[in-house]
Amino acid sequence: MTRRVRARWCGALLLTVVVAAGASGCGTEAPSPPGQPSSPAPATTGQASPPRQEPSGQEVLVEVVVTGGFAGVRNRLVVHEDGGWTLDSRAKEPRDGRMTPDGVARLRAALEDPAYDRVPAEPTGEPVRDGFRYTVTHGQHRVVATDGAVPPALRRVLDALPEGGPPTSP
Repeated sequence: MTRRVRARWCGALLLTVVVAAGASGCGTEAPSPPGQPSSPAPATTGQASPPRQEPSGQEVLVEVVVTGGFAGVRNRLVVHEDGGWTLDSRAKEPRDGRMTPDGVARLRAALEDPAYDRVPAEPTGEPVRDGFRYTVTHGQHRVVATDGAVPPALRRVLDALPEGGPPTSP
């Protein structure tokens, strides 16, 4: 009798674990049809797709995606050529605003600095535990960096972003 009870409990526990793993977000993408890749491989060449046109019709000056941190953030900041910006976050409603002309000029100067063109496309140092990962795309140039390994030229770009820097709060 105890073996049957134990088997039922083990079966119920296994079922609970499987259901919880599925509900936790593991495998959130829909399966691909047979013969097709499940998802495209991430680009690691430092080249990005051509500048996107946002719904507003404004050309994008820079896009910054911040992921990671202790709270597991995923924030996307898009700054347009005219200084208008939009911030999307998993945890909050989207926000938008407008940079001052001096702020846009400072950001543009940091992005056009020849030193920024020499920033490695991928992180070069050891990542910091619970640190952030910054993906910055300007035109055809895409740079990924992590806390503890942000080159000075990229730091100038991040510091020139609206609201005092990259969006790291959840």
